[in-house]
Amino acid sequence: MEHKKIGEECGVFAIYDPAGEAAHTTYYGLYALQHRGQESCGIAVNNNRDISYHKDMGLVSDVFNEEILAKLPGTMAVGHVRYSTTGGSLRENAQPLVLRYVKGNIALAHNGNLVNKDKLASELSVTGAIFQTTTDTEMIAYTIAKERLRSGSIEEAVERSVKHLKGAFSLIVMSPQKLIAVRDPWGFRPLCMGRKGDAIIFASETCALDSVGAEFERDLLPGEIVVVQDGEITSIKTYVNTQPHTMCIFEYLYFARPDSVLEGQSAHDSRMLAGKYLAREYPVEADVVIGVPDSGLSAAMGYAAESGIPYATGFVKNKYIGRTFIQPSQAMRENAVRIKLNVLRSTVEGKRVVMVDDTIVRGTTSKRTVSLLRKFGAKEVHVRSSAPPFMWPCYFGTDVPSRDQLFVCNHTMDEIRDLIGADSLGFLSIGALGKIIPNAHCGYCDGCFSGKYPVDVDI
Repeated sequence: MEHKKIGEECGVFAIYDPAGEAAHTTYYGLYALQHRGQESCGIAVNNNRDISYHKDMGLVSDVFNEEILAKLPGTMAVGHVRYSTTGGSLRENAQPLVLRYVKGNIALAHNGNLVNKDKLASELSVTGAIFQTTTDTEMIAYTIAKERLRSGSIEEAVERSVKHLKGAFSLIVMSPQKLIAVRDPWGFRPLCMGRKGDAIIFASETCALDSVGAEFERDLLPGEIVVVQDGEITSIKTYVNTQPHTMCIFEYLYFARPDSVLEGQSAHDSRMLAGKYLAREYPVEADVVIGVPDSGLSAAMGYAAESGIPYATGFVKNKYIGRTFIQPSQAMRENAVRIKLNVLRSTVEGKRVVMVDDTIVRGTTSKRTVSLLRKFGAKEVHVRSSAPPFMWPCYFGTDVPSRDQLFVCNHTMDEIRDLIGADSLGFLSIGALGKIIPNAHCGYCDGCFSGKYPVDVDI
């Protein structure tokens, strides 16, 4: 994955646990979702109808310790790991967002992006709303609070609010008595439910359920609102089947952890299939196939299996570097790839190498990586991307740059090949995307590749 090229998603985790270990379990759940956002994180808990929280910039292991968790007792908790898709990299934008209003207080955690956030902000401002953050999560919170004033319950307020929200949102709402999980009618972002004894858990990915010893029960339906109160579950299906189910295809190609299963489809298997079809579409004579860590590895295995070219470890990754790290000078920025990755000389020296990466956006990292392979003795470097070229922005929670910043929009394939210094270059075709999710119970959105979005985008 290219350094600072595509922003990770956010991750949400929530639990109702009558045993009272909600914060600790949420901590471990967020740890499993750390790949979805390394900018900030937070946990809010409900203890005797009082919501307390702790959140800050940084990784889960940096923000929380045993002393902090001990101060967050409660039977319900909601947690969040964040990468900013709307709003800046600021502490006040960390989630969960806790809002105190005339009917009490609520905590919200949100994964996704609203395409009508500007319209919402304008409407809310007219009614006197004063925004403390620059996130669309706060707009969702205010919308719910506004609807709560004329609703008989918090779940009715959430149900009324959904009709005002347009775009991607997998949302957790915690009130003093209830835990509510909501998925947008298109199902852009994953959200699943599991159980561990009497505990009921919601998470962005199944890997988080696995990490806390919970059993996967089911994915939330697009448009579904699930309410948990005192261990009892009710489902509101007002918006279910009102829109086509279009999961973000990039969840399968990159965002999700390989061991997660989304809508019945293993992310690892999807990447293996992407590599398989990539080998069919862009075969080449070579001696070894290597993957760029982390999400390029499964695709590289698929490419090797289909092509018959041996797969080997070509890169060693420094596991102790988060998404960002100090880069005090241009010289250090040039060394960014080396700090994160090193090459196994014995794998590539004197070899014709196929290097499989998950995406190529700006090309700068691909150029440095190819150069690094040649420095360690690779005779040829054939670059393969297990995703199609990014041609269009994403409006649903992925930090895809505008078209003028997208490498492939401004160069031909031959130019890109020459600019990154590869002997050959190949991208997975858009037509292959439907083949990499054969077990998924859903369709998919490929707007960032095709420019065709399932929601009208008035941008």
